[in-house]
Amino acid sequence: MQAPVLSGPQYLREGLKLILSPNLRLFVLLPLAINLLLFGGLVYVAGHQFSLWVDALMPTLPDWLSFLTYLIWPLFVALVILMVFFTFTLVANIIAAPFNGFLAEKVEVVLRGEDTFPAFSWGELVAMVPRTFGREMRKLGYFLPRAIGLFILSFIPVVNVIAAPLWLIFGVWMMAIQYIDYPADNNKMSWQDMLAWLRQKRWQSMGFGGITYLALLIPFVNIVMMPAAVAGATLFWVRERN
Repeated sequence: MQAPVLSGPQYLREGLKLILSPNLRLFVLLPLAINLLLFGGLVYVAGHQFSLWVDALMPTLPDWLSFLTYLIWPLFVALVILMVFFTFTLVANIIAAPFNGFLAEKVEVVLRGEDTFPAFSWGELVAMVPRTFGREMRKLGYFLPRAIGLFILSFIPVVNVIAAPLWLIFGVWMMAIQYIDYPADNNKMSWQDMLAWLRQKRWQSMGFGGITYLALLIPFVNIVMMPAAVAGATLFWVRERN
C-alpha cells in the first residue's frame, strides 16, 4: 500500500499529462502567459538585487567568529530564494486566480466525465473574478501574519538560523492550500472547511505541497508546473474526496 505522503508526486505527474491533452490545452494558455511575464520580471529584479538582499539578512559576526560566515552564507542564500519564490507564487496566483479556477473546473469535468458546471463563456470567466479574488485575499490573510512572523525571525541573530527550515515547512503547507483551494472553491466548500479537510489529509497534503514546491523552485520549469499543479490538485480533490 502506498504511503499517503508519496501520493503527491503521482498527482502532479498526472496533472502535467492532463494539461498537455488537447481538450485542456486552450485553458492553460492564459495562465502560462501570465506566469511567463511575471517570472521574466522577477528574474530581472532578483538578478540586480539578490546580493543586496542576502547581505541585508546576514548577521554581522565578531571577528573571532568570522569563519562562520562561509558556513551560514548558503543558508541565507536559500532563505532569500525561498522568500523570492514565495513573492512570485503569491503574485502570480492572485493575478491568474480566475484562470486557475476555470482550469480546475474543466479538469474536474474531464475526470468525472460529466459537466455540472455552466457552459464556457467570457461572461462566466469575468463573473469568477470577484469570487476568486476574494478567495485569494482570504489566502493572503492566512499567509501574511505567518510570513511576517517568519520574516521578523529572519532578522533575529542566532535564532534566524532556523528561519529557512521553517519557511520551507510553511511553504509546503501553503502550496497544498493554494492549489487544492481551487477545486474546493469551485465546489462551494468554505475556507474553514477546506482547511479542516486538508488537516485530516495532512500527509497527503504535505506530499502534494512538497513536490509542487520543489517543482516550482526550478526556473522556467515552474512556468509550466503552475497549471500542472492546478490540474494535480483537482485530481487530489476528486480522488481523496471519494
